Amino acid sequence: MDPNFLTSVQDNILTPVEDHILSHNKIISALILGNKISVHTKENGVPDIDKVDIALIGVPENRNDINYIGEDINLGEIRKSFYSLYPGNWSIKIADFGDINPGETVDDTYEIVRSIISYFIKNDVIPVIIGGSQDLTYANYRAYDDFKKTINIVNVDSNFDLGDSSKPIKNNSYLGKIILEEPHNLFNYTTLGYQTYYNPQIEIDLMEKLYFEAYRLGEVCNNITSAEPVMRDADIVTIDLRCIKSSELSSRQKLSPNGFDGKEICSISRYAGISNKVSSFGIFEYRSSNEDEITEMLIAQILWYFIEGVNCRIIDNDFTNIASFQKFIVEVEKYELIFYKSIKTARWWIEIPNSSNNNNKLKEHSLLPCTHDDYQNANDGIIPDRWYKAHKKNII
Repeated sequence: MDPNFLTSVQDNILTPVEDHILSHNKIISALILGNKISVHTKENGVPDIDKVDIALIGVPENRNDINYIGEDINLGEIRKSFYSLYPGNWSIKIADFGDINPGETVDDTYEIVRSIISYFIKNDVIPVIIGGSQDLTYANYRAYDDFKKTINIVNVDSNFDLGDSSKPIKNNSYLGKIILEEPHNLFNYTTLGYQTYYNPQIEIDLMEKLYFEAYRLGEVCNNITSAEPVMRDADIVTIDLRCIKSSELSSRQKLSPNGFDGKEICSISRYAGISNKVSSFGIFEYRSSNEDEITEMLIAQILWYFIEGVNCRIIDNDFTNIASFQKFIVEVEKYELIFYKSIKTARWWIEIPNSSNNNNKLKEHSLLPCTHDDYQNANDGIIPDRWYKAHKKNII
């Protein structure tokens, strides 16, 4: 791909950040994020990608929202809230590339998003998408076609979004298209925080039949650290704002009395950031509101915690160096479970035995992140559910 790709498309595809938002930065403090990061402006153009580790990009596309009635999305208030925060002790470089102009059709937007995300990933930049409807996850997923590898998606959501794959793609049915459409790159899909009463039993059963992972809201809230190994195995992480309880949000986002609170969703975001594998991150289903800035402030803090996590990444999965880990073998039923513990971080993995199948999809996934509890349960004769599902997918 052209190394000057973004520069060549900026006039037609990328909208710079509005001047009044940049002016707002100047009256707060020279130390805020808005004055520390690179920003796409009319005057300076797009930031130099060689000097970027994390790229923020807005995608105000919501025409495939099932409730779309023609309203526009303005991401300016999110930027104001984010820019006004102070950075942590970060060494990583952040840039805001502005907004992608929606295409003439939604498919056109998908192609633009796919191309730009692919471009960022090829240049070792983590794209962070702030968007409208969550069907944009489909375009995000298709960006990985160029890498010829299987992909794990973690969706923090109250719904599975399987929908009816025979109908046109919508924000509540994009997963069906991801599963069925070629090339088949999806290895695992995980829903974190689903609420049973929002999902038909047939979809719950299908998730189980496909050996996908699904964690109920109460399960995650009771032990927020359970999200960490799930995030450690993800390539794409998406957050649907509908997973957050209404008391935390503006009136236009008040969709459910139950959901994650602000502290929980920020913790989940940080777990996504510290994962060495997560290479793209998205926040979707934002609805502009003139009522107050509470939703925008929460999104800004979710972004902050993701960046904080990325800055704290530690490479601890070099299992070729026997001095860097401890190995534990546990016999459970007919299986020999092999666990690894990083000496550097005390994080755990479990080995997935490779199938003799020549088309084995699990070669990249032979070590599955897990927890110390999984190891303890194995000693008590309990097979970890994540291991069982990954093993079953490997032999299908």
